[in-house]
Amino acid sequence: MSFIVAIDGPAGSGKGTITKQVGERLGLINIDTGAMFRCVTLNMLQEGIEVEEENKIKEMLNKIEIELKETGEVFLNGEEITKRIRENDINRFISPVSMIPMVRRKLLDLQRKMAQGKNIIMEGRDIGTVVFPNADVKIYLDASPEERAKRRVQQNQEKGITTSYEEVLKSIKDRDKKDSTRKIAPLRKAEDAIYIDSTNMTIEEVTDEIVRIVKEK
Repeated sequence: MSFIVAIDGPAGSGKGTITKQVGERLGLINIDTGAMFRCVTLNMLQEGIEVEEENKIKEMLNKIEIELKETGEVFLNGEEITKRIRENDINRFISPVSMIPMVRRKLLDLQRKMAQGKNIIMEGRDIGTVVFPNADVKIYLDASPEERAKRRVQQNQEKGITTSYEEVLKSIKDRDKKDSTRKIAPLRKAEDAIYIDSTNMTIEEVTDEIVRIVKEK
């Protein structure tokens, strides 16, 4: 048996940070699905593969190796790319890449295999609706676009990545539109998910609230 906590929400809502902290406090394994899609995006950029080139994408997916360390490091085909996958070129292309059906099928399979027989916390955009519709706890974490942009800029600065607030805000608004209107696994709140607006909350307050919800289950 496994216990699964699903945290969904738009780009920059703090899912990654919150998921990590909740996981640490409750002893849950944290699986970062967003990093997995970013790995595929980077691999496609490295090999010069366009989203329309289905045969090349299929060939790439057959040999791709993605490793998520418990320490937070991300490896693609044996290379550590934790910072690289957060850069602007990845941000621009990740949305169309994430809409490719065979990419979603490949990563869906990997995500479910990673969770088998484990107590996990997983964040993304369709965890509670598609990946684990029967998750024990579902959270939809949200915040205003402006607040999310501010957080993302600060997060990037801490990782040594230079981005402007205006650039990040535009990217987030564009991503919101693409993610919520795409035909395949659109971003939406599961009917049984608990909605949390973190715009005026601290990381600690959000973490405490989710820990409380999980413990009640």
